[in-house]
Amino acid sequence: MIKFFQKIRKNLLNEGKTSKYFKYAIGEIVLVVIGILIALQINNWNTQRIENQKEKLLLRELHNEFVQNKIQLDSAISIHTKTLKSITYLKNKLPMNLKSENLDSLSYHLYYSTYYFTYNPSKGIINAISNSATFDLISNDELRKLIISWDDVLADYQEEEINARDNFNNHIKPFIKEHMYYATSPKNMLSDASIDLSFLKTLAFDNMVLDRYYDVTEIIENEAGEFDQIIATINRIIELSKPQ
Repeated sequence: MIKFFQKIRKNLLNEGKTSKYFKYAIGEIVLVVIGILIALQINNWNTQRIENQKEKLLLRELHNEFVQNKIQLDSAISIHTKTLKSITYLKNKLPMNLKSENLDSLSYHLYYSTYYFTYNPSKGIINAISNSATFDLISNDELRKLIISWDDVLADYQEEEINARDNFNNHIKPFIKEHMYYATSPKNMLSDASIDLSFLKTLAFDNMVLDRYYDVTEIIENEAGEFDQIIATINRIIELSKPQ
């Protein structure tokens, strides 16, 4: 093809057709430029197609990770809700009247008031996206913002769980072990014959119940809205990363 064009230019010069030669040369340059632009466009299209495929794979992995994270959060919500229900039952019984209280019910709610959960979602894919060039593959601006804010949203929520866990382990659990049977069943926390049930009427017991109540309430009903925020963030990431 190149030799063909060279032959045409040579013939035009030999025939003295200078003006036609220059017109032809300009036309040839235009054709070359158009060819280059087309080649660049094809290359850009291929590059974009490859990046789109990479983004789809990345979003699929992100979607799967957050579906599992939502399942774990649902488990946390279930545990916190059950705990709050039991500790609210105990709070509403204060101060205790041992003559009128059903010890089986007290034992049941004392048992479930000791449940706690610290939410630790998987962060492998989202960390890989945040800390590498793959972040640029995410084309949705809202999803990019959610990915960037995830660590802060998670930390804000986990702070209340961690505070509740530490308070339970450092203060409430020792109190339970001192005055009750630290049971593996809701039926026998108060059933041991060696237990002096008079502790249920003490200010220390009242404060323990109230302390636990406020800790659990702070997790799922706090005024800052961290509980609602993490639920909304997870649901939105799942929605925006859903495979097409």
